[in-house]
Amino acid sequence: MKKYVQLFLGIMSIASVNAQELESLIEQAELNNPEIQAYELRYNIASEKINEVNTLPNTEISAGFFASEPETRTGAQKARFSAKQMIPWFGTITARENYANSMADAQYEDLVIAKRKLTLAVSQSYYRLYAIRAKQKVLDENIELLETYERLALTSVEVGNASAVDVLRLQIRQNELEQSKEVLNEEYEAEQTLFNNLLNRDENTQVDAYDGFTVPEVDPVFVEDDLQLHPELVKYDKLYESVEKSELLNQKEALPNLGFGLDYIPVAERPAMDFSDNGKDIIMPMVSLSIPILNNKYKSISKQNELRQQEITAQKADRTNKLETLLSEAINQRDAFRIRFNVQQRNIGKANDAEEILIKSYETGTIDFNDVLDVQELQLKFQINRIESIKGYYVQSAIINYLRS
Repeated sequence: MKKYVQLFLGIMSIASVNAQELESLIEQAELNNPEIQAYELRYNIASEKINEVNTLPNTEISAGFFASEPETRTGAQKARFSAKQMIPWFGTITARENYANSMADAQYEDLVIAKRKLTLAVSQSYYRLYAIRAKQKVLDENIELLETYERLALTSVEVGNASAVDVLRLQIRQNELEQSKEVLNEEYEAEQTLFNNLLNRDENTQVDAYDGFTVPEVDPVFVEDDLQLHPELVKYDKLYESVEKSELLNQKEALPNLGFGLDYIPVAERPAMDFSDNGKDIIMPMVSLSIPILNNKYKSISKQNELRQQEITAQKADRTNKLETLLSEAINQRDAFRIRFNVQQRNIGKANDAEEILIKSYETGTIDFNDVLDVQELQLKFQINRIESIKGYYVQSAIINYLRS
């Protein structure tokens, strides 16, 4: 799991996370998340099951007293005491242990999958927090820019180069951005609650999401992994193996069981008689054999195991197809977000050039505040789209890393 987290965070080496590092947050989530704790307990229970099956059947002990004592040559039989122990056929207990161990292995894969999914959920939520915080920062910059334009407009009104309507339009635009900022504050609070719940901590804990992400020029280089080694698919291999162990156990349980026992009968002495065996107690060792003559039960279990293996094979093939599709879609979407990011970078450059032209126009007294608002709106649009592209790139990268074995 540690290897996976390092692989997952490989892309994070592009930027130094100065606030709460994502890796430490993921580790904290794995330690505190109640769902992970539940999976760990299930695995521990499955592991303890191995000790449960490593036992023999209960020893049978019985005692009885003769209501009417039968007389024998050596005396009257007073009571009967018996002890009996059944023993499974050779190798049956080992087969049970192997089956229980295979079930524990399958349960462990569930734990690994749950940790991976938690890592994915924490990371994607963190990237959404980044995007919200980055948008808030952009809105602050644009509000400050509009305030600058407002002061320019007021000055232009005084000299007759602009109307009061231009000032009002700039103020309305500022109000709209303030509204958007307040909405983002609500979104951040909701996402922060979700994030803290994943870590199973106070939902009001402040999360300082890093706001310096960017799309790297080149994607991190990963060693090509076989998707068949992904835990979601390995789990099916473990389940298939457990069915094989179940069938071996079934074959062992279809064999006879051996029993060993001992009967003890105390005998009273016959009065007024003197012979060597007078009153001699009876000790009778016994051996028994339990034979499953009607073995339809075991034949049915074998058939069920065969069908179960076919079911698992089909389920694995279906899940493989879905994971391959998901991986392909994530790679394509990540590439698409890279393209969008590059386009927005160029557009922002053009918008900044337009802004500089407007500022120079003001120096000559010919500024058009309608153009100011249009350029500002374009700037904001391109900046927001760039943030969405960065978030999308990392969200898709998180999915890709989840799918890597």
